[in-house]
Amino acid sequence: MSVERDPAASVARSGSAPVVVKLGGTTLADQADTLREVADRSQVDRLVLVHGGGKRLTAWLERMGVESRFEGGLRVTDDAALEVALGVLRGVINAELVASLRTMGADAVGWSGVDGGTLSGGRVAGLGRVVSGETVRAEPLLALLEAGLLPVVAPAALDPDGVICNVNADDAAAALAGALGARLVLLTDTDGVWGADRQRIPSLTVAESEQLIADGVIAGGMVPKVRCAERAMRGGAAQAVIADGAAANALAHALDDPDFGTRWTA
Repeated sequence: MSVERDPAASVARSGSAPVVVKLGGTTLADQADTLREVADRSQVDRLVLVHGGGKRLTAWLERMGVESRFEGGLRVTDDAALEVALGVLRGVINAELVASLRTMGADAVGWSGVDGGTLSGGRVAGLGRVVSGETVRAEPLLALLEAGLLPVVAPAALDPDGVICNVNADDAAAALAGALGARLVLLTDTDGVWGADRQRIPSLTVAESEQLIADGVIAGGMVPKVRCAERAMRGGAAQAVIADGAAANALAHALDDPDFGTRWTA
């Protein structure tokens, strides 16, 4: 399918803060509604889509006879696991997403943190070929965005010696959002951050969310999501939002409705 670009829309896109969306879900069927929103939104905003694929990667590793190991909830990536991870994340999943978005009218292009030296960082102790991804070379992504393209970024990065490594997709999204001065949208399976009263908190500062973590109010799987939002804000992001990716029009609400999800603002 050919994708025609509207020059006027490109001018409008260049004047607004980019949007970085971290995609959840495990299959294209899970993500269909969100992908449609991403495709539509990419016509009016400079948008970067970051994806993971942990469950599918685990299934492929099992199929290839490679053991999945985790430390503190994070995947240990040895040489064998890294080979499979690159094939699944940068190959299978990334290509599927790009193809699907293009059928929806988005001028999507496959990318990874390795391409153009976009993401790099130091090795994370105890996790093998995994880096923190704290260093961003933003110029390649900015060039794609200015050309009216939608980069679909797989979570891979380089270590200080230029060795290809795995990187947590949330960390990658946070680093990219900070470097681009973007609005970060983390689509999850919850409607936001809950307070001690079990009610959604509409907005937080980094200091407030850190205190809630220290008090044990924010716990479990929400902690890494919140830390991702905090990292983005510390890095220079314009906004970070944690919102329910299964809700109708989730992306539009996350960007435009202050009563949807939990958000941090600069």
